[in-house]
Amino acid sequence: MVEVMLTAWGEQLDSLNPLPDYPRPQMVRADWTNLNGPWKYAIVDSQEDAVGPMTAPDWQGEIIVPFSPEVPLSGVNRTLMPSQTLWYQRTFTVEDGAVDGRHRVLLHFGAVDQSCRVAVDGVEVGGNIGGYLPFTIDITDALSPHASSPTEHTVTVAVRDVTDTSYFATGKQSSTPGGIWYTPQSGIWQTVWIEVVPDAHIHKLVFTPGLDSVEVTVVAGGEGTARLQIGAPALYRDGLHSSTPRGESDLDVDIPVNEPTVVPVVNPQWWSPENPFLYPVRVTYDEDEVTSYFALRTLGVGEREDGHPALLLNGEPYFAVGLLDQGYWPDGGYTAPADEALIFDITTAKDMGYNMLRKHIKVEPQRWYHNCDRLGMLVWQDAVNGGRPPRKSLQVSRAVVPYWLPDRPTRLLGRQDSDGLRMFAAELADMIELLYSTPSVVMWVPFNEGWGQFDAALVAEMVRGLDPTRPVDHASGWFDQGGGDLFSRHVYFRPPTMVGRGRPASDRRVLALTEYGGLGLAIANHRWGGSTFGYQNYPDEAALAAAFTKLHAVDLPKVVSRGLGATVYTQLSDVEEEVNGLLTYDRRVLKIPAETVCALNKGLRERAAGL
Repeated sequence: MVEVMLTAWGEQLDSLNPLPDYPRPQMVRADWTNLNGPWKYAIVDSQEDAVGPMTAPDWQGEIIVPFSPEVPLSGVNRTLMPSQTLWYQRTFTVEDGAVDGRHRVLLHFGAVDQSCRVAVDGVEVGGNIGGYLPFTIDITDALSPHASSPTEHTVTVAVRDVTDTSYFATGKQSSTPGGIWYTPQSGIWQTVWIEVVPDAHIHKLVFTPGLDSVEVTVVAGGEGTARLQIGAPALYRDGLHSSTPRGESDLDVDIPVNEPTVVPVVNPQWWSPENPFLYPVRVTYDEDEVTSYFALRTLGVGEREDGHPALLLNGEPYFAVGLLDQGYWPDGGYTAPADEALIFDITTAKDMGYNMLRKHIKVEPQRWYHNCDRLGMLVWQDAVNGGRPPRKSLQVSRAVVPYWLPDRPTRLLGRQDSDGLRMFAAELADMIELLYSTPSVVMWVPFNEGWGQFDAALVAEMVRGLDPTRPVDHASGWFDQGGGDLFSRHVYFRPPTMVGRGRPASDRRVLALTEYGGLGLAIANHRWGGSTFGYQNYPDEAALAAAFTKLHAVDLPKVVSRGLGATVYTQLSDVEEEVNGLLTYDRRVLKIPAETVCALNKGLRERAAGL
């Protein structure tokens, strides 16, 4: 147990310039201004809402953005209560001539939890509700032009966060943390930045890949054509933090904006965890230019040679061996202390033979997905659960006894608010739009263990309508409604060899063990607090390794032989009281040797392939 747990990256944090990397790797502009670093802050009792003037209070100190006030790296270490408002303020400059009638100044927020209002130079310019997705505000009209020198401006942000006292999406945050529920986060927790763009500029790029072509849509605020340059395929490696085309272009063509255009690719290279080829792209539209990348790959559901349903990657059965990844850090909470920390998690998982991470009940900053793209890691993406907390008796009993419930929108599963149903559907659609072009994202998971679940089969069809290119795990673990592409089960307190027994032969969905294991070991001097939680706990590394080996060398191969198509072990790292990670929470200790885990995972994949 340690009072303040820091990672190696947190110890080295430059608080004047934290997270300096460009935050949106699939649409990079050369000129941008990072607003991370010290801001003034205050936490005050307030009924601040969506109306009335934004009058800032007396400031109480500095907060390091983009770290939530609850975490050590923010420098604040205070919890924002539902009845309080968290205020931020800082100054910034824009270059000479930016406000000239021919350009727009865009203020970007990676994510702000949970709702916020934003003012520039005392003029309210916009806001957002929802704590997990990026938003952009055009602040041009709030700025005053200055002809001879950069102009200093002030941005003020007022944040409210009611955590789990309403129907908003909250993820694993809890007002009463403990066990599998974690300390609340609030406020700005992803990068804030400014771009100056031409009036006619690119809004987004959409890539739909095939095996020998890619469909490209350049979404722009005007008409005409855009110049598309695709470079030779580049295998992105550690240290490459941008998406700039290298060498001469393989393809240089004009395409109409706002229209999907299929572009053939000569000598195509297919993306996979074993071969994460990315094609760099440059797009020019009028006076705007961005760089990006895409990959060629396809997804689907088919059959193994033995006739069992299987997930497909590039037309071939592919056994996904995954880890549950919560995306929490002891010093940064929701926010990793450095891009190198994100890379460490992904490369450690790969070293252990995993080819997939299930991003659990959280949407990460876009740099995390970029690192999965370039390093070669499949991502199963959970939606962030919303609704009010379901009954605790239901949560405890269902983890032990596998009973079934219908998922109508009712109080039982925390879905009694019609506004909450609409908000979940809207945020799910926005998440899919945000990550649609990300090569590594290969599965959508709308619901987990009944938390805020409703009409899961219908939601799965909604997801399929928004994105027909990816499979769906419609109800991970518990209340299966017969939809989606997976027969998805969680097993902690029962033998995993029971998974799939009794399933009708007519059910041709892929059998998937989407959570299991949870083998716990608390490591001295690497524990979060006095209490610990694990589904099964062990006294030392040797006992843990023995149990892990039996699970993967004796038990799971039997299920693979019966058609198991994917696994998700709980979990990548410890999180607060949970000690069932393969890594400690501070990422300093790997509890089982990587080569041991890698050999076991290789065995599972070989058995699935019939080798």
